[in-house]
Order: sequence, then C-alpha cells, then structure tokens
Amino acid sequence: MLHILFNEPDIERLKEVQQLDATLEGPIQLIRDDYAVGPIQALDTLDGQEGRLNWWKSCFKKTAYGCIPASPLVDDPKVVAAIQEWLDVNPEAECWIWMAQNQHDVSGYYWLISQLKNWQGRIQILYFNNLPFINERGQLFYPTWLVEIPPREFLKAKKLARPVTASEFEIDPDEWSRLMTENAGVRILEGGKKLLGKDFNYFDLELKRLLTKEWQRALRVITLMQSKMKVKTGDVFIQYRLSQLIEEGTIEANGKWEKGWKELDIRLWSGDNSASAELDH
Repeated sequence: MLHILFNEPDIERLKEVQQLDATLEGPIQLIRDDYAVGPIQALDTLDGQEGRLNWWKSCFKKTAYGCIPASPLVDDPKVVAAIQEWLDVNPEAECWIWMAQNQHDVSGYYWLISQLKNWQGRIQILYFNNLPFINERGQLFYPTWLVEIPPREFLKAKKLARPVTASEFEIDPDEWSRLMTENAGVRILEGGKKLLGKDFNYFDLELKRLLTKEWQRALRVITLMQSKMKVKTGDVFIQYRLSQLIEEGTIEANGKWEKGWKELDIRLWSGDNSASAELDH
C-alpha cells in the first residue's frame, strides 16, 4: 500500500508504526503545502497555482528565512502525479490517506481528493475525528495531529481505514470548489470535515496579546505564540502576519527589517516616533 500524509513530522511516526506492523509497509508521500492559509482561488489552474506561489514568496521574504530558492519549496502536483503513476503500476494495491483533526490535514485532503477519483475503490481514508487515544502516560486524550499518537496506538487505529465513498468523491470536490471561490485568507476546522473561512488577520489578536509596550525579541514571541495557540498554524504565516502589523503601525520594530530576525525587537505601538517601524521594501 501507499500512504499519504499532510504533515512532515508524521512521516517518522508512521515509519515507526511500519516497523511494528509489516502489513503497513509501503512508500509514503507527503502533501507539503499548507492549504489552510493563503489564497486558493482557481488553484486548479496554472494561473491560480502561480498566484499562490508568488504569495508564499512574498511571505518568506519578510521572515527569518529571508527568501526562498528560485525553485518552489513545494511541488504538490508533482507528488500527485507520482501517486497516480504508482496506482497505475500497482493495480491491486491500495492508497491510504491519513488525516488528523486539524485544518491543515483537512484542507490538504480537499485539495487532493478529486485528483484520485479515477482510482475509486482503492483509496482508503483514516480520519481521526474526535477519537480518543492513550498517551505514553496511560492517559486518555484527543489528538489533533497524527504525530501525537504513540506508535502502538496506530496499530489499533488502522482498523478505522475505510474506502472513500462514491458520495465523497462527488461532494468533497464541490466543497473544495466552494472554498476556492470563497478564497478566504485562513481556513479553520469547525467540526467533522467542515472548514470555515476567516480573514487573513484571524491570528492577529492572539499575536498582539503576547506583546506589551516593552521591547521583546521577535523570534521569542513567535515561539511563544506557537506554544500557546489552540488553532495551530506555521511559523512562516505568523511571521508574515507580524510583518503586516509592523507595516500597518500596530507594532513597532527596532530598526529596519534588513537587520534580520535574530536582532529584531518588537513591541506594541507606543506613540514614540523615535522607534522605527520601517520595513525594507
């Protein structure tokens, strides 16, 4: 069988599970892009894909990563082509989609599923929606990410695999079309597989709550934000939003952006014009 994941840390966890259960052996493919954030309008066209790539480039430019290489960070269409080829070459084999209860995995699923319709009946899904597991301390918990689940618990979870139904192959691509038309800045998981569109500034209030009128190191704020936020998103998007708030004047930065994130201090706007919030455009 072939496995599809949406979150890079899940790869090593699934490999651990495969060592415990030989029936789960098989190649692993990763859908890398985070379709829960950013523009997705007409993403089924080359123009839409190029627009999204350009948006990600603009985000990376104002982050601690500086910029991205000339080639794309991700090439999910290429990954899907490899999955389709594998399914054709292995006509008796199944493809298992692993999905946890978070907007990142569910958004990736919606982007993917219509592209596997020709192999209906061989596509299995394991969606850990509101399911309890036992953690390493023997306590009951409800994971939101696959990597949180101990390997031994995965052995029980594999029993949940079921075929993606004909109805889902019809309805779920329609839901993705609706989301593309809506083209919200952020998508959050409301329950089940229902995604709710929010504005780009969805995380801003939570970010500003971590700030005072005293200077703090920007990267420390980003780390603190990721540890505290209930609805998780990647550090690149948080840094992008922080840069937008600096441009808007809501947050001050101690100098030009070109000094780099390691030296960047930030605070809520204090009305002190001696502090520069200038960004390197």
